[in-house]
Amino acid sequence: MSKEMVKIEFPDGVVKEFPKDMTMRDIAASISSSLQKQAVGGKVNGRLVDLSYKLKEDCQLSIIAQDSQEGIEIIRHSAAHILAQAMKRLYPNVSLAIGPVIDDGFFYDFKLPHSLSSDNLLEIEKEMENIINENLNIERIEVSYEEAEALFKEKNENFKLELLKDIPEGEKISLYQQGEFIDLCRGPHVPATGYVKAFKLTRVSGAYWRGDSDNEVLQRVYGVAFNRKKELAEYLHFLEEAAKRDHRKLGKQLQLFMFSDQAPGMPFYLAKGQIVRNELEKYSRELLQKANYEEVRTPFMMNQQMWEQSGHWDHYHENMYFSEVDQTRFAMKPMNCPGHMLIFKNNLYSYRDLPIRMAEFGQVHRHEYSGALNGLFRVRTFCQDDAHIFVREDQIESEIKQVFHLIDEVYRTFGFDYSIELSTRPEKSLGDEKLWELSEGALKNVLNELGVQYQVNEGDGAFYGPKIDFHIKDALKRSHQCGTIQLDFQMPEKFDLSYINQDNERVRPVVIHRAIFGSIDRFFGILIEHFAGAFPVWLAPVQVQIIPVSYVHLDDCLKLQAELKQSGIRVSINSSDEKLGYKIREAQMQKIPYMIVLGDKEVEQKSVNIRKYGEHQSENMAIEDFKMKIIDEINQRQIN
Repeated sequence: MSKEMVKIEFPDGVVKEFPKDMTMRDIAASISSSLQKQAVGGKVNGRLVDLSYKLKEDCQLSIIAQDSQEGIEIIRHSAAHILAQAMKRLYPNVSLAIGPVIDDGFFYDFKLPHSLSSDNLLEIEKEMENIINENLNIERIEVSYEEAEALFKEKNENFKLELLKDIPEGEKISLYQQGEFIDLCRGPHVPATGYVKAFKLTRVSGAYWRGDSDNEVLQRVYGVAFNRKKELAEYLHFLEEAAKRDHRKLGKQLQLFMFSDQAPGMPFYLAKGQIVRNELEKYSRELLQKANYEEVRTPFMMNQQMWEQSGHWDHYHENMYFSEVDQTRFAMKPMNCPGHMLIFKNNLYSYRDLPIRMAEFGQVHRHEYSGALNGLFRVRTFCQDDAHIFVREDQIESEIKQVFHLIDEVYRTFGFDYSIELSTRPEKSLGDEKLWELSEGALKNVLNELGVQYQVNEGDGAFYGPKIDFHIKDALKRSHQCGTIQLDFQMPEKFDLSYINQDNERVRPVVIHRAIFGSIDRFFGILIEHFAGAFPVWLAPVQVQIIPVSYVHLDDCLKLQAELKQSGIRVSINSSDEKLGYKIREAQMQKIPYMIVLGDKEVEQKSVNIRKYGEHQSENMAIEDFKMKIIDEINQRQIN
C-alpha cells in the first residue's frame, strides 16, 4: 500500500509531493546536503517550526538556514536555553523566569539569593561551552497542562507556573529538553546545543518580573550570539568602538553637558556644549531664512483645555507635566504645534499669503520613567527644531518636496546617509478615512516623483496624519530616527483655522509638521558619537589651541590669540607650566581640531607650527595662510 503524500509549495512557487509525516530535516536533505547542514528550522504556512516537525497536510514551506535573520534568531533563542541550563548547573537554587531573543542577542531573567557580577560571566560562559561541546539533542515535548504543572511544581519553578496560567485552555503546551534541562517554551530551537558556535555574555542588570515595577526584581544576564566567530569578533569590536564613542562619557570628558539629581533627566549645557548647540541653531536659522520661514516662540505652559482641544490630552496626558494657576489646570507643552495653531489663528490670511512657514526652537517636556533615561538620547525636556507650514491643498506636494530637499541638505552637511519610512494611519487616529487616503496618497506621490526608495510602516503614523520619517546612519552604521514630515488635516479643524480663498470664502488650510534635527539634544548626542567627540572645525567649541614652547613666548601667543579671535576663530592658550609633550597630549584628549606650537622660530618667521587632530605630522605655515585655511573650513562647514 502506497504511503499517503502531501503537496508542498516552496517559496519559488515550485510544488512537490512528499510522504506524510516526513520531517523538515529530511526535506532539507532531499533538496541538498549543504541545505541539510545549514538548516536550523522551517516555516510552515508562515509558522516557525523545528527541524523535527512532521508534515501532516498540504502547505507552503520554507527551510530556515543559519545565515538568515530567522535562523540566527533561532540560534539566539537556543543560546538563551543553554545559558539557563548553565545557571542551573552552577547554581542549583536558581529560579528561572524568561529568556527571549533581542536585537543581536538574548537574555534570561533569574532569581538568585545572591547578586551576580560581571566576574561570574566568565564562569557561566565556560559552563555554556561545556554544554555546547556535549552537543545535547534539543527535543520538543508536548504535554498536558496537568503534566506541565506537576513538573514545574516538583522543580519549584514558580515563575514557570505563573506563565502556565496564561496559556489558553486547550492549547498544547510545549517543553524543550536538552540533557537534564527542561524548560517551558514555544520554540523553535536548533536540533542540538552544538549548533551554537559563537556567543558572548555581555552584562548583568536588574529587571522587574514581567516588566512591572510592582513585581520583584530579578537578575538579567545579557548575551550576544552569531552564526560565525568572525561575526562575533566584529560585533565585539563594534561594542568597544561604541563604548569609546559613548556621548555620556565624552560629554563629561569634553565638558559639554551634565546632569543633576536636582533635575533628573534634564540636561545642563556647559559653556562648550552650548557653543555646539548655538552653531547648530545658527546653521538651521541660515537655512530657514533662505527658505522663507518665520521664527516664532510659544509659551512653555498652556491651559489644559487647549490640550484637550488639540487631541494631545487623549494621546499624551500620561506623559505630561501639570500645574495649577488661579484654580485653572495648565500643562507643560509636550509639543509645539498647538501654539503655532493659535498664532496662525491670530491673523486673517488670504490664499495669496500661503504658504505660511512658521518655525520654532521650542523647548518641550515629556515624562519618562527614570529607568528609560539615557543621556541626551532619552530626556524629560528637549528642544525641537519644529516647523509648521500652513498650505492650500494645491500646495501640499510642492511644499513637501521643498522640505525634503531641506532635510537632505542638512544631513549631507553632516555626512549622514539616511533611509526613509512612510508611516500610515494608526489604530487610534483622528479624522475620516477619505482624508487619510488623500494624505497618504500625497506623501506617496512626492516620494515616487523624487525617485527615492522607502519602506511602508503600516499603522505607525501620528494620530492626526501620516508621516515620512528619516533614519540617519552614524559612523558605526547605527540607525537613528530624526527628521519627519507629517501631513495634517485634523489640527486646522480642531482649532477652527481658515484663510480667505479666491471666492472670498473661509476654507481650512492644511498643516505640514516638519522637524530636521528632531530633538536638538538627541541630535547633539548622535553627533558626539558620530564624530567620536572630534567635531569638525565649524562645530568645535575650541577650534584652535595655542601652545607656547616656553613662558617667554606667552605674550606672542596672546597677540596671536587676539588676531585669530578678531577673525571669528574660537581659540585658547595652554599657559600651564607642563612640558610641551604633555600639552600636546592634553589638546589631543580634548579633541581640538588644530594645535599651534609657537616658539622662537615661529615668532621670527611670523609663522605657526600646526598639527591637526589625529595626525602625527605637523607643518609650518604663514599666519595669514593658516587664517585663510581655517576660515574657509568654517565657512564651508567641512566635516573632514
